[in-house]
Amino acid sequence: MSSDADHHEPEAKRAKTEDSNNAGDTDIHLDLKDFAKFKFGEVLKEDPVRKTLALKATVDGSTDPAVVFLEKSAFTEECGKKILESDTTLKQTFHNDIYGSYTGFPQQELNGVKVTIIHPATSKHIAKFSAKESIIVNETPQLYKDVLLEHLKESAFNVQWVYNILEHRSEQERIVCEDADPETGFVLVPDLKWDGESLESLYLQALVHRRGLRSIRDLTADHLPLLRNIRDRGCEAIEKKYGVPASELRVYFHYQPSYYHLHVHFTSVQFDAPGTHVGKAHFLSTVINNLELVPDYYQRATLTYYLPRSDPLADKLRRATDGVSAE
Repeated sequence: MSSDADHHEPEAKRAKTEDSNNAGDTDIHLDLKDFAKFKFGEVLKEDPVRKTLALKATVDGSTDPAVVFLEKSAFTEECGKKILESDTTLKQTFHNDIYGSYTGFPQQELNGVKVTIIHPATSKHIAKFSAKESIIVNETPQLYKDVLLEHLKESAFNVQWVYNILEHRSEQERIVCEDADPETGFVLVPDLKWDGESLESLYLQALVHRRGLRSIRDLTADHLPLLRNIRDRGCEAIEKKYGVPASELRVYFHYQPSYYHLHVHFTSVQFDAPGTHVGKAHFLSTVINNLELVPDYYQRATLTYYLPRSDPLADKLRRATDGVSAE
């Protein structure tokens, strides 16, 4: 799940080719306990605000590279209590009157780093996690049909991992809520970017059971029962399990999504989650309202979004139209 890692943005391929679904002897995750087999390659992207670092690495015994995404875990009340009341060592870096600045060294169990590993990582994964300049795209319905749909046939991420969750072949223990109806059902699971503990950074995704729905572009008024069900049952399940009410949830789609199987993001409004800005996020409530007003709204609308300048799709769009301008 998604990003910039979006769940599932570990859309990690399970083989040496981009389209294979078989792990074979390349599945390093089966018994991975440390980084002994990893060698640093290069920094793909660092974000001092979000305190994340994306690295490219090589893995002993494999010709395929890995992407390693490191993220400092969010603080919780319990964590703060333990830091203050345990053997945390302080090293002073600054002192002036009543103000002091220190580097703290908490106990090991309080100093973990969230690690997401994608292996084998394809060129698309590496590009996804790399620093990049952006452009703004004004995607008309005609551009969607002529350019983007053709692009997806060539370049879409493999979504077998989504089907594995929907079919209970993996991550069964992580399912928070499921409606098995083939038309209006979905599975709600924590996003891999969430540590599962800090409610301030709460992040889950709802994956629809219905195949063939790729993004909001496919939605019509016929899908309103599905969307309302995700909104109502998803918010209800989150409040029941985590105590976070609907009024404190940001519920939205991404467009463009990072993978093309329809899914909905649920994040805490306290969390400045990746992809919640204008040009990326579309509130579920707004999508529902648009479809209530105009049944085929997303087949008629021009959708504006950001796209990495280096993305092959950006070049195809530039060749097809003048409706792409530098940010």
